[in-house]
Amino acid sequence: MKANMGTADKIIRIILGIVLIIIALAVAMSTVLEIILLVVGIILLITSITGFCALYVPFHINTGKKK
Repeated sequence: MKANMGTADKIIRIILGIVLIIIALAVAMSTVLEIILLVVGIILLITSITGFCALYVPFHINTGKKK
């Protein structure tokens, strides 16, 4: 697993992941929507921590530094 995310991509994912988790926990809404927001938020945080996004692979996207 080679890292395929740049710094800006990681920062955006961290911020968006935290916001989604906070919205899911703070706002009263349907249970299904809360679960979806939590899962997406957690996935965004995990991908930003690892620096690897599996969805980038089939499309040959790399937002990291060019070597």
